[in-house]
Amino acid sequence: MVNPSNWRKSSYSGGGDGNNCVEIAHRATHITIRDSKTPARTLTVPAGAFVTFIGALNADRLTAADVR
Repeated sequence: MVNPSNWRKSSYSGGGDGNNCVEIAHRATHITIRDSKTPARTLTVPAGAFVTFIGALNADRLTAADVR
């Protein structure tokens, strides 16, 4: 399980109490993602896949067809 002190809030989540945000936690070889509204439900992916996903978002290349 990921230590709660390892969670980082998305910079796009805004201020306030942090109850509506996406958080990530780095592990040695994986990234774990959760919605702060439902912290018990997490998604864990290999670090390389997460980097590729973020790169596609940053390059604005991810389309609806890519997600299917």
